[in-house]
Formats: sequence, C-alpha cells, structure tokens
Amino acid sequence: MLAYKLINPPIINALAMAGHGAKVLIADSNYPASTKIGPNADLVYLNLSPGLPSGTDVLQTLLNAIEIEAAMVMQPDSGPEPDIFDEFSKVLPKGIELQKLGRFDFYDAVSDPDTCLVIQTGEQRLYANILLVIGAIAP
Repeated sequence: MLAYKLINPPIINALAMAGHGAKVLIADSNYPASTKIGPNADLVYLNLSPGLPSGTDVLQTLLNAIEIEAAMVMQPDSGPEPDIFDEFSKVLPKGIELQKLGRFDFYDAVSDPDTCLVIQTGEQRLYANILLVIGAIAP
C-alpha cells in the first residue's frame, strides 16, 4: 500500500511514464473527453457521481505527487470569471499563475501530443477544467 495521497493505479502509471513538459488535464463532467484529448493521453474516468470527486480534490491529490510549472484554464467567451478559477489558484503552488485560454485554444492545448493523462471528474461547476504542465524535480 502506498503511503501518500495518490493511490489510483492508472493515474500513478501514467504519471510515472510522464516527464518534464508533459500535460495532465483535470476535466469537469461536461468536458468532451472522448473526443478532445491528445493522441498519447490515457483517459481515466473518476466521475463516480455528480460532484464526486471535485476538480479541486483531484488537483490537491496530484500536487502531492508531481511538480507543476504551468496551469491553463478554459476562459468563457463572456460573463464573469468562474469562481473555480480562484479555488484553483489557492490550491496551486506559489508562483503558478493561471493562463486563460479561449475554448478552442484550450481544446487545442489538450489535444497536443504532450498530453499524457486526462482525468474526468464528477465536477459539475462550469469551466472547471485545468490543464497542468509537469515541471522538473530539482536534485
């Protein structure tokens, strides 16, 4: 049994094979994960029930396992900024600013060959998708 927070075998496997610059998407329940992922990405369905697990729960767990050098979110075309962006910012390590991309630019970023993992959550809040870029681990 593992002694840290992340215990999901498919997620651990995908992260173990990833390296610096690989991308990981934590997707909300509305994200079209069957069609908008990179050609090298593993898809893990964690959507147990509406709202479970949340995107922030998954983010907190991943941060226990990997270093992050960048984070991107899908910016709505109009209206106020989604509240989830503030929650993501509070959970991310200091110095990591959310990069805001339009919907189709976000889909393009996720569809990149460097995306190694997509985790579909039960998150129901709109625009609760976050694309992480894995950082290097200092010696």
